[in-house]
Amino acid sequence: MTSLYSFKTIFIAASFTSVAFISHAQDDQNPESKSFPQCIERLQQLARNAGVSENTTVDILGQVKPLPKILGYDRNQPEFVQTFTGYFSKRVTNWRVNKGREKLAQHREFLSKLTQQYGVPAHYLIAFWGLETNFGGIKGKIPTIPALTTLACDQRRSAYFSGELIQALLLLEREKLDHKDMIGSWAGAMGHTQFMPTAYMKYAKDGDADGKVDLWNNELDALASAAHFLQNLGWKTGFKWGREVLLPQGFNYQLAGKSHPQTLSFWSQQNVTQVSGQTLGDSDIKAALLVPAGHTGSAFMVYPNFDVILRWNNSEYYGIAVGHLADRIKGQGTLSKPLLELPNYTLAEMQQFQDKLNLLGFDVGEADGILGPATRKGVRGFQVTVGLIADGYPSKETVEAVMNATLNTEQNRT
Repeated sequence: MTSLYSFKTIFIAASFTSVAFISHAQDDQNPESKSFPQCIERLQQLARNAGVSENTTVDILGQVKPLPKILGYDRNQPEFVQTFTGYFSKRVTNWRVNKGREKLAQHREFLSKLTQQYGVPAHYLIAFWGLETNFGGIKGKIPTIPALTTLACDQRRSAYFSGELIQALLLLEREKLDHKDMIGSWAGAMGHTQFMPTAYMKYAKDGDADGKVDLWNNELDALASAAHFLQNLGWKTGFKWGREVLLPQGFNYQLAGKSHPQTLSFWSQQNVTQVSGQTLGDSDIKAALLVPAGHTGSAFMVYPNFDVILRWNNSEYYGIAVGHLADRIKGQGTLSKPLLELPNYTLAEMQQFQDKLNLLGFDVGEADGILGPATRKGVRGFQVTVGLIADGYPSKETVEAVMNATLNTEQNRT
């Protein structure tokens, strides 16, 4: 389940504190495993400095027990690299489309007012809601204060989660919440729209004017908050997120990627068209081309509002899923091409592939197993040198070519 937790990088501090808490499941002789009480004292002082009441500081924060399983979730890595097909097919479903249309009809009048006030069309708000929590069906069951405290006492991202914990305590007092009712994801994201506490404090709105902002139980509050949040992230009124496009034979795939935006006029000159065959038009609007499943899959032209979606969740797959789900909820059809059966790589296999690319001189950065922009750029560079279609996708043919090239390089050195 994706969440606003991916957006939280907006608030991440540049450095982390040295206070650490390691799961009780680890060796009890590790001195860091005994530092949780000291961490609580530090957090209590931060809370007092931020204006949290003494009652909350002592009676709630002071009574928190660590949740060792949270660190397990934080450290957990997927066994396989996520493919576009695997991600998209699980998120843009007929159920979500139909449920989204029901919610759009149910709240149409209210959503119309939100669009007038914040400039974000209703079908996008519904799409975000659907992807975040299945329209409120999956909001998480982990107590927020203990989860954030556990993460704040872990050195890996202590500064960030310490800040979120303090905001959660301030939120508890501002909205007169019962801390036992504050539940959500393992990382502290809460409610219908999975807002982190900082986002809740800063952007949540009282949609039904009942004097309280409740993102757990009030759908109108959640929708109004999402609209306000997207407006502040820079949503451009009157513009789409993007669209699926058709590419001509012989297309230069080195032009693809978020880092290579061009005007629509430029793309029209490259004979890129809408799926209907209509031209993209003569415009100076900047757009980037994404080919998340390689040259045999669907291609997408993404506009500035796509960048806004990525500020909510910094994943191109997520951005495409939100945009297309919104289009489907509005009444548009499915993708023009079927989802491809793509090769499944384990995380270790992808890391090895990245290491080989770095060895061959195609810089993809750290070998982290993530098929991000840097890896795609390196793949495109390699594909050009061996005469493959430079779509930046690690097809089996491309992976085999990289392995063979590495083997030849190593043999030449011996």
